[in-house]
Amino acid sequence: MESFFATLKTELIYDERFVTREDARAKIFEYIEMFYNRERRHSSLGYQSPANFERLATLA
Repeated sequence: MESFFATLKTELIYDERFVTREDARAKIFEYIEMFYNRERRHSSLGYQSPANFERLATLA
């Protein structure tokens, strides 16, 4: 979890100015659901994105 929060802060929070808490919540949710969980490469998956890893697993 510490690694995740460090990544979140580095890639999103430090470069962003949030007007409201709701704005912050929405942008963090979008980052996690649209980028981190789908597109970002993960070392535990052989440096593939989860979407690519799942696509390749269904082909096998």
